[in-house]
Amino acid sequence: MALRHFLTLRDLTPNELTQLVERAIVLKKEHKQGKIYEPLKNRVLGMIFEKSSTRTRVSFESGMAQFGGSAIFLSPRDTQLGRGEPIEDSARVLSRMVDAVMIRTFEHEKVEQFARYSNVPVINALTDDYHPCQLLADMQTYHEQKGSISGKRVTWVGDGNNMCNSFINAARQFDFELIVASPLGYDPMTSLLEENKSRVRIIRDPKAAVQGADLVVTDVWASMGQEDEQQQRIRAFKDYQVNPELMSRANSNALFMHCLPAHRGEEVSEDMLDQPGSVVWDEAENRLHAQKALLEFLLCNA
Repeated sequence: MALRHFLTLRDLTPNELTQLVERAIVLKKEHKQGKIYEPLKNRVLGMIFEKSSTRTRVSFESGMAQFGGSAIFLSPRDTQLGRGEPIEDSARVLSRMVDAVMIRTFEHEKVEQFARYSNVPVINALTDDYHPCQLLADMQTYHEQKGSISGKRVTWVGDGNNMCNSFINAARQFDFELIVASPLGYDPMTSLLEENKSRVRIIRDPKAAVQGADLVVTDVWASMGQEDEQQQRIRAFKDYQVNPELMSRANSNALFMHCLPAHRGEEVSEDMLDQPGSVVWDEAENRLHAQKALLEFLLCNA
């Protein structure tokens, strides 16, 4: 297989994504059975973090360790990128020393530029525009709980942020209907809405938006880097909290997801994460297994 990157869900075909989700479920089962499987022995993942994280760092490091490899954590203080080295120069150097690079940063253009000059796979572990690794875990979680998501209705409640953008891509790649409930002025990327208008709709009223939903998803109202907008956003999103009353309007067996960390009392009620139908803890765990499947796909099929 030629060099592949994973910057958005659209870098893989729908068939490849489905196979990856199914493989993640198998890897999870085998890990819990205690099976030792080390396809990445002596392989190294370089992890560039310009945005901090709990789940992303732990899941990638643990995944590499379980696969027999290792991971190197690089913060802005640890690299010349943080001191102004051109992205293309860092990409050329790092990709001669590691077997794959994972980047968690602000501007999506940074991961695109890094990938252009890298001779090893580059994984987008979050940018301001997209969060495709989280969607792999979300799709795995739904598949484990309910089977194929194809043909189902998913409702996004809240900010049209990077997660919402990635759910639009997921609707296209996994063949489901997406309803977006966001207040005016907080919509997802216009170009994505236009490209996918056959399967994505905006319904401003969250109560109407969740009607008939098989899956309800939300995220924080102010993402990393938007802290100065916190109070403004609390006012704008005050009617967009996901709570048991809102969930009661969805299908009776609907699932609830949140990529975490959650601000209890804001985008979710204090008790929402622990309600029946909430699969947020499985969803968080599945970052590990979905990313292991991704690493295996990118590094073992070359």
